[in-house]
Amino acid sequence: MISLTTKTLLVTLPLWSVIAYGAESQLPLFRLGYSGAGIAQNLTYVIDKSGLWSKHGIDVRSIYFNSGSIMAQALVGGDIDVTDSNIPTMLNIKASGVLDVKMVAVWMNKILLSFIARGPIKSPAELKGKKIGISRFGSSSDFITRLLMRYWKLDPEKDVTIIQSGGNDSVRMAALIGGHLDGALIGSHDVPKLLESNCCNNLANLEELPIDYSRFGIAMPTAVIKARRDHVRRYLQALIEGIYVYKTRPELPIALLKREGVKDADLGYQKIIKALIEYPVPEEKGIQVALDSIGTPKAKQAQAKDYIDTTILEEIKKSGFVDRLYGR
Repeated sequence: MISLTTKTLLVTLPLWSVIAYGAESQLPLFRLGYSGAGIAQNLTYVIDKSGLWSKHGIDVRSIYFNSGSIMAQALVGGDIDVTDSNIPTMLNIKASGVLDVKMVAVWMNKILLSFIARGPIKSPAELKGKKIGISRFGSSSDFITRLLMRYWKLDPEKDVTIIQSGGNDSVRMAALIGGHLDGALIGSHDVPKLLESNCCNNLANLEELPIDYSRFGIAMPTAVIKARRDHVRRYLQALIEGIYVYKTRPELPIALLKREGVKDADLGYQKIIKALIEYPVPEEKGIQVALDSIGTPKAKQAQAKDYIDTTILEEIKKSGFVDRLYGR
């Protein structure tokens, strides 16, 4: 089993999780793994600060991993119960036959990332022969980068050199500015300050491309879903209400974006809520594109329907919970 104390995992706990660990709770516990920055982290923060986990009778402890591939190891080892980011990495666990994992919710089918290239590069075709940065092989940044290269008619195996830079956006931004990378995916909210350095060009805002791609959502081992069905229902109700709060009470998410240094927090917030799905049921099309982005023969042969469990969300919707939230 993989231990969360293992140094190679490089796990850190956000402040609100550290506080939670300091208090004993009698509520059912979910250990939530997440990686990267952006909506997954921000939505969880809003849910926690709004008291929605405890309102729905569960205790959620958020644990940060600096790579989706490392987070996948922790899920396989049983050190976390659920993940809310890096969907393709989680799908790859099942596609590889390592662990039976299902998507029980997806709240974003758009990729809120931009692809940034060094100044001399003005078009995707000019990326040929260049160095492209990702966090780690097998991570979400790896899969999305390869998907984007193929969309641009470039072979990610032959036409570009994909390099593990480790870390998060700030690491890749520094590598772009320093000329160590020619291109990389960067979170949309970090793009303005990167462009101000005059080092780079924004080749694409990925949410504007015609790609339906399951980007953020809840992945759980099938064994957890079966053994803790009522707890999973409570988790999903808190998630749905969290999406409602995020969409209808902008003060907290906008304040969070400003704290993170987003230059135009209001614009960033509008982009997020436009992509945020009110009823986060997994859709086969978005899951299939995420599976295809993995690129392995097993993943390409996989069918999205086998990676989805919508039954608990359907029960919640049938109960009228979603309609009551939105006053319908």
